[in-house]
Amino acid sequence: MASARKSFYRPAAWIALACLVVPMFASYYFDDMFSSISYLFENPSLTELGWDAAGYGLYTSGYSVLCVFGGLVIGGILLDKWGVRISGSLFVGMMVLGAGMVTWAVLQGGSAALKLAYAGTMLFGLGSEIAGTAVTRSIAKWFKGGPMALAMGLQLAIARLGTAFALVLSPRLVQQVPGHVYTLAETARPALVGMGLMAVGLILWAVFVALDARSEGSLEEKPGKDEDTFRFKDVLGVLGNKNFWLLGLLCVLFYSSIIAFKKFAGAILVPRFDIPAQAAGWMVSMLPFSTVIFAPLFGMMVDKAGKGTRWMVLGAVLSLVAHAILAFAPAGVPFWGYLAMVFLGFGYSLVPAALWPSVPKIVPDKVLGTTFALIYWVQNLGLLSFKMIAGNILGAHSADAGGPVAVELMFFGLCIAALAVAIIFRRTSARHPELRLDAPNR
Repeated sequence: MASARKSFYRPAAWIALACLVVPMFASYYFDDMFSSISYLFENPSLTELGWDAAGYGLYTSGYSVLCVFGGLVIGGILLDKWGVRISGSLFVGMMVLGAGMVTWAVLQGGSAALKLAYAGTMLFGLGSEIAGTAVTRSIAKWFKGGPMALAMGLQLAIARLGTAFALVLSPRLVQQVPGHVYTLAETARPALVGMGLMAVGLILWAVFVALDARSEGSLEEKPGKDEDTFRFKDVLGVLGNKNFWLLGLLCVLFYSSIIAFKKFAGAILVPRFDIPAQAAGWMVSMLPFSTVIFAPLFGMMVDKAGKGTRWMVLGAVLSLVAHAILAFAPAGVPFWGYLAMVFLGFGYSLVPAALWPSVPKIVPDKVLGTTFALIYWVQNLGLLSFKMIAGNILGAHSADAGGPVAVELMFFGLCIAALAVAIIFRRTSARHPELRLDAPNR
């Protein structure tokens, strides 16, 4: 790129962003396609697939397995060594392959379906996370010196629209009918839609690769004048960075309280507030829908006004209030569920809008891909654990009404810890003004 600082003024930068967001939209949809119909898996007799709550929890936890056991770290290093075009294409392909395995497993059923879906989810999860790292790294490059937080906010908003699409569409594809036993074909409908989205995303990723290669005049990415060559020992420098660990802890605690919650939203909201599955889908869809509006707005706010660490603290407070409502509000009153989603939606927009643009400020550009991947690694370590814990809690309380409250108490505790980390990071920013963590992105 001739001038990285001016690139965000060019139409090509926004075209590149448009190509990057579609694979992430497809990834978010596929990841959440069963969230609002997760009540089906509380009773194995409801589907020919025969999964129970613990089995569904195992399936969802598969997303993080390869990420946790070294895949994310290796993928991040490959991003910095090979560049986003080569390594990104490899992992986007892995994402699509994993999604195809899950779809095939759900369509075929049988005793091996859960194992095949689990393996597919592992590939899908690693592919999605590294693809997301490649997208974030690409945005940081194309929008360096410009409205980076806005661009990242737009990408996040559109990606989460995929979650909203899944939450609203799935209960319509698999409609709630008392006493009905759902066939394999019925259960697989959301996955088939997801594969269509994956195909479109794969095509647009190829367009981005061509555009990115053309912008630099070759298929190999070259470091800029102010960058050094990546070395493996640079990874140790990242691991020794206190700010990396603070952002990583905030990420894992905050995202676990929301992403793990979404995975079991139907199983929590339906009995907690005595609402049908479609209403629960609309209720939890307020989260991604709110980010479509507020994530870009909060990104613009961070770009122009700065104060990013303050917004992280405020977002953690709002999420804490939301889970307090879900845990302690009177049962059977849908108003409290909608109010909790309002608070959680604001928090879900504020924290990421400030967190992700802070990463390029704490490490050199040459290790940016590795740093993002390591943060995602810490995040997935938590997601792997808390999804399985949530599934086991609900499974243990399948015979009574205490499961949703017990799970929400876990999420409430995560929010308390996230708030504590955000406050510590805020104090670190005050002690180290040279990092410009609270400075505008101009």
